[in-house]
Amino acid sequence: EHPCKRFVLYYHDILFDGSDVANATSATIANETKLGDFKFGKLVVFDDPMTKDNHLHSPAVARAQGFYFYDMKSDYNSWFAYTLVFNSTEQKGTLNIMGADIMAAQTRDFSIVGGTGDFFMARGIATIETDTFQGAKYFRLKMDIKLYECY
Repeated sequence: EHPCKRFVLYYHDILFDGSDVANATSATIANETKLGDFKFGKLVVFDDPMTKDNHLHSPAVARAQGFYFYDMKSDYNSWFAYTLVFNSTEQKGTLNIMGADIMAAQTRDFSIVGGTGDFFMARGIATIETDTFQGAKYFRLKMDIKLYECY
């Protein structure tokens, strides 16, 4: 089947390091445990800009609001749950997204489990790939959003 709606967005995450209040878009809420070397137990809450291209300073078309936590002791792996909040003249509404981010994989699929407004009851897949990262301070994800249920 072909998606009824498809678009690409870029997710920009700037982790607060204790000094960058003006630019940070996410913060660690719970530090990693001592169980393994892969940040197991670390919880991060975010309010990240979503852009149509991979430039951090491009106008945001949505905000990604939610959390991720590292949930594997033997490798880097995290689990995301967030809402894309659209509030522009182009699109209004939300998309709810969740899934495992198996970081060693080239691409990962997150489930789109619902939506509101222009995305009322939407279902689909957000295919994620890491576009760039700068240590733990900044990373950018390319999100290929494919909706298969559109109303």
